[in-house]
Formats: sequence, C-alpha cells, structure tokens
Amino acid sequence: MTTKKIIILGLILTVFAAFYLFDLGQYFNLDYFNAQKQALFDYYAANPVRTCLIYLTIYILAAGFSLPGAGSGLTLAGGAIFGFWLGTLLVSFASTIGATIAFLMSRTLLRDWVQARFGGYLEAINKGVEEDGAFYLFSIRLIPAFPYFLVNMLMGLTPIKTGVFFVVSQLGMLAGTMVYVNAGVQLANIDSISSVFSPSLIASFALLAAFPFIVKAIMGRFAKVPEAEQ
Repeated sequence: MTTKKIIILGLILTVFAAFYLFDLGQYFNLDYFNAQKQALFDYYAANPVRTCLIYLTIYILAAGFSLPGAGSGLTLAGGAIFGFWLGTLLVSFASTIGATIAFLMSRTLLRDWVQARFGGYLEAINKGVEEDGAFYLFSIRLIPAFPYFLVNMLMGLTPIKTGVFFVVSQLGMLAGTMVYVNAGVQLANIDSISSVFSPSLIASFALLAAFPFIVKAIMGRFAKVPEAEQ
C-alpha cells in the first residue's frame, strides 16, 4: 500500500472514530436544529458570509466522508437557515464537491485492487460506463433510493472521468436537493403546534415522500421509448 493510500485510510478511520466517539451525529438531527434554531438564525443575520462558509465546509466534509445521516439533516437545515434559492445553491455545490471527494477516495484506495481482482467480471460494466456512464449516473442520481455514499464509492471503481462525475452528479441531484431544501424552508416556519398542520408544510412533505415514485415513473417512460422505436 502506497503512502498516499495509508494517509487517506488513516484520515477516514480518524474521522469515523471521532464521529462515533464524540457522538457528533447528534448535531445533524432535527432535534438539535430545533433547539438551536433561533441562535442559528441570529448568527446568520449577524454573519451571513461566515455562516455560508462554515456551512459549506461542514457539509463538504460530512458528504466527503459519508457520515451517516448527515446529508439529509444538513440539507433541511440549509433550507431553514438560508431560504430556498441560497439554500439550494449551497447544498447543490457542497453535496457535489463532497460526493466527488468520496468518489476520488474510493478510486485511490480501491479501484486498482478491485480491477485487478475482478477485472474479468467488470469488463462489461466498464465498457457500459465508458459508453453510457453519464446517463447511467444521471439516472441513479435522480432516484433517492440509491444510497448516496454507495453511488460515490461504486462510481469511483469505474472508468468515468472525474469532471463528468461532478457535472452529472450536480445536475442529477438538483431536483432532489430542491425538494429537501423546500422542506427545510417549511420547517423554519414552525413556531407552534398549529404550524405543523399548515398546508404548505404538509404539501412540502407530501412532495418529499412522493418524489422517488415520480422519478421512477418518469424514468420508466424514458425506458419505454427505445422499445417503442424498435
């Protein structure tokens, strides 16, 4: 194992050890956000640029190291703190940069070993990725059912180019990002029990729940087009 791989592996293990040892996951859930909501709003009002930079840094690190449960919590918090448009912009770039970091770490640590050991089995997959990798990645990015970290790791084992991975990931995740950010915007408006049952909040979470099924239906229609043309 090269020095670069040892350093990356050591860094990953250190981050995960700290995450579980210091129970950092508690800072990414909605209970923590609700408890600190007003303080976060006040800090953002006094330090808008600094807050954006801190948020970007935390999100990129959480996504890059695939910390469990961090992505959804941070996305909802981003919508609540920054609003829909700025929240979408920050989350879109932070999640894509983080995904690319995870992609590159997987490629550096595992690709050579996997290709050497299973190259014969992966030959067809590699060829398919080389020919249609962008569309394939775009398709699975649209469907939230595919675990975020798993897509990053597996795509790192393929021949897809880093630039293509970045651009297609950002485009593919944009719709889902907007749905989650919008849900976060609605969460920021909850200040009483009656607010929980507001039409806008109910509609937002209904869209959040329905999104995977909507995407599946759309992708199914696209898949039938070639068949109809044959």
